[in-house]
Parts: sequence; structure tokens; C-alpha cells
Amino acid sequence: MALREIVKKGDDVLTKKCREVVKFDERLSTLIDDLIDTLRNSGGVGLAAPQVGVLRRVVVIEIDPEQGVLELVNPRIIETHGEQCGLEGCLSLPGEWGIVKRPFKVTVKAQNRKGEEYTVTGEELLARCLCHELEHLDGVLYDTVADRMLSPVEVEKYNAGELDFADESYVKTED
Repeated sequence: MALREIVKKGDDVLTKKCREVVKFDERLSTLIDDLIDTLRNSGGVGLAAPQVGVLRRVVVIEIDPEQGVLELVNPRIIETHGEQCGLEGCLSLPGEWGIVKRPFKVTVKAQNRKGEEYTVTGEELLARCLCHELEHLDGVLYDTVADRMLSPVEVEKYNAGELDFADESYVKTED
């Protein structure tokens, strides 16, 4: 296991579509372990393989360390419900934040590192993370789908508790 360098916006690898994983072997397990280590070291909640320069359909998400890491290989969204709009950032766009509309609830079908299929359903933050990370696999960065990006002053005010996006700019509904 090792820490990998997180690729930053401007690197072409972030705009390319990833290839499906067909070999479930030690190399894949090493990639997943490295993604987990890199994610935990970064302080983020999700990381996709292209963010470390690997064009494979692999994502790891860890919102709550007590619940463990979600390892998603060849993930695809199969169902969505509702809508939420909120603040989003990305390890490949450090210091940038934007307001993004996402489904409130998302169901994803994926495989684990052994190739076994499973489904996972997430609401709120997990739904947001699933959408965000899966977009990386198709070469999409969140700033291209954001309703608007925030200025450094707005981010500073938000972090100081002086700006709240829970007013009319935040929508949360369930179907």
C-alpha cells in the first residue's frame, strides 16, 4: 500500500473516460488499497482512480470511518430519486467550491475487488459522493456541472459561519 499523487485540474487524465475493469487480480487490489490510503491521507470523502492517474472504473468512498470504505469497481447508477442542492469540493480542485444539484437518493450497482456484484443505496452526502465520484470515471469534473462556483470570499464566509446555503439556494426533496 502506498500514497499516490492526486492529479489536479488541468491534467488531461481527468477529462478522459475510464475503461472497465476486466481482471480482478492483485494489481486491482493494490490500486484499491492505494486509493484508500491516499483518500484517508487527503482528508476527503471520495477518490476515483483517474484522480491518481489510472484510467480504470474504480472508486473508493469513506464518509464515516466507523462504517468503513465503499469499494466500487465498474459502478453504474441504476436509480435516482429526489433532488438536493449543496456545497461541493474536490481533491483535484483544491480550494475550489461550488453549488451542485444532485439526486437526494442514488442506487449504484458495482463489483467488489473480487468481481462479485452488489448494490448500494445512499442518501444525502453518500448520494452526492456517489454521483461526484462516478462522474470522474466519465471525465466529468464537478465544476462543469455546478450551478455556480464560489468566490474565495464566499468560501471564507461560509467556513466562518457567516454564509449559509440552506436558504433558497438549497433544495432537498424526496420522491
